[in-house]
Amino acid sequence: MDALQPEATPDFTRMAKPTIVNRMRVLILAAHPRTVQSIAQRAMSRALEGIAGVTLRDLYALYPDFNIHAETEQEILLAHDLIVLQHPFYWYSAPAIIKEWLDIVLEAGWAYGAGGTMLAGKYLMTAISTGGRADFYHAKGRNRFTIEDLLAPFNQTAHLCGMAYLAPFVVYAARKQSAGDLATAAESYRQLIEGFARGKIDPTEHLAAGYHLPDGFKRRHAL
Repeated sequence: MDALQPEATPDFTRMAKPTIVNRMRVLILAAHPRTVQSIAQRAMSRALEGIAGVTLRDLYALYPDFNIHAETEQEILLAHDLIVLQHPFYWYSAPAIIKEWLDIVLEAGWAYGAGGTMLAGKYLMTAISTGGRADFYHAKGRNRFTIEDLLAPFNQTAHLCGMAYLAPFVVYAARKQSAGDLATAAESYRQLIEGFARGKIDPTEHLAAGYHLPDGFKRRHAL
């Protein structure tokens, strides 16, 4: 039988430390241009409802004309520790408003470059849903690259801004999943985000594979 089953979803409650680390204020920047048609993205967003310390912002609902307000977004970023870009994996990247948000909000002299240290010490993560199966994403697979390879621009964005870049959360083959499997994936996502927010999961233990913390991050945390 063709393996349309999603990759096993990890149980993040088993990864949580028994002792409390620093609680985190988590900002979820959700971006789907047709939310009503979404399956995985709606399930992921609903799974986060009611978690203390988590702010969910729907970028397409907030900025239907793409007129993103840089100062407002920057103030919100400063009030949070972990920024999660949650979106479908369109054409091996993100929907257009994510790129617009990055271009407008992460200004030189604020997020990077001379004097641009406002995000140093914070954390960045992507939470995505794909149309393809997990086995499509490797050197010999249909898509020729791993998810981590394709997300490299976000990895580098985090590094340039002095942030820690966490391993992505991925829901593979979203439209091929059964309702039960999708619910399991959404619950796993909730466990992870809630674990960060409540200080039960140490984000430094969830760095993306091979990621080296930038000097700006180390200085902010006195590492």
